[in-house]
Amino acid sequence: MPENTAAARRADVRWPARLEYRLHAWRERRARRRGLAPTVAAFPGYGAEDWVRVLGRVLITPPTRPRGGGEYATVRGWRSFVSVPIGFAQVTVRIDGVDHEVVSDRGGVVDTVLPASLSPGWHAITMSVEGGEPVASRVFVVGSEVRFGIVCDVDDTVMVTALPRPLVAAWNSFVVDEHARQPVPGMSVLLERLVRENPGAPVIYLSTGAWNVGPTLLRFLGRHLFPAGALLLTDWGPTHDRWFRSGADHKRSNLDRLAEQFPHVRWLLIGDDGQRDDAIYTGFAGSNAGNVAAVAIRRLSSTEAMLAGGRTTVDDHSASGVPWVTGEDGAALLERLEEAGVLRP
Repeated sequence: MPENTAAARRADVRWPARLEYRLHAWRERRARRRGLAPTVAAFPGYGAEDWVRVLGRVLITPPTRPRGGGEYATVRGWRSFVSVPIGFAQVTVRIDGVDHEVVSDRGGVVDTVLPASLSPGWHAITMSVEGGEPVASRVFVVGSEVRFGIVCDVDDTVMVTALPRPLVAAWNSFVVDEHARQPVPGMSVLLERLVRENPGAPVIYLSTGAWNVGPTLLRFLGRHLFPAGALLLTDWGPTHDRWFRSGADHKRSNLDRLAEQFPHVRWLLIGDDGQRDDAIYTGFAGSNAGNVAAVAIRRLSSTEAMLAGGRTTVDDHSASGVPWVTGEDGAALLERLEEAGVLRP
């Protein structure tokens, strides 16, 4: 490709990113004129005994009218997308009494690694912006003796969403009341069993969903008794070199990052056959076999597969050195993992 043509295409892709940033800046000015101040939507992070990965998003959230009991009468998906992200905001993160100053990215996302000296387990931290009230968050510290961890997809793995079909995805993301979202049967029991049998094991919820739905997702996981874990989401919209962010690249890069950060941990990878989890996990297991304890792929029901626009083919992994199991729900996957020796019968 001629150099001038490549440059023209890069410029063509960059202008939507600049337009998006200008739109957010305009919305921020309007919100501040109304007297609204930014805050931090903090998400659970993870770390080791000498560092932590802190996650959050700086935004201005329009006020929502509560009902009598203090809970919202309804929490529709679109409410998550009307908040105004604040790019390049100065954020104060307090860890074990020590303040750290960090800066959010262009979309208001805080995703940074900070030094710390913490014991294994959950630890409270706070995040604040522009001298506002500190927002409580948590990080899970993985002990040096831990050898097992769990990486779990969200859409159609723990929550029924039929995400790949655009219209259904839009309906689920923007319209449906969060209380109407349904968990995949048996998945919370499976994950709780894994955590109980492997004390100190980290749980990472790795999803291609947008940070906008993070608060909704955390409430969903808590409501349906899923074990607490770090949340790794992504951002929507254009980047400097492409029109839309790649969900597959987001998953691959975070899996590689986990393997690098925790070389002593072998991960159980849980996903479904409605997207590209099988291919992503196959690639990761091929290059990081020592970091994979097993792979569990949930098979969509016929109805879910129809809504999702079909299911991907799960390759034959019988010759793989990594246990590879499939099942239609959490109970079936639990049984297959027992047969494979990943769980005690």
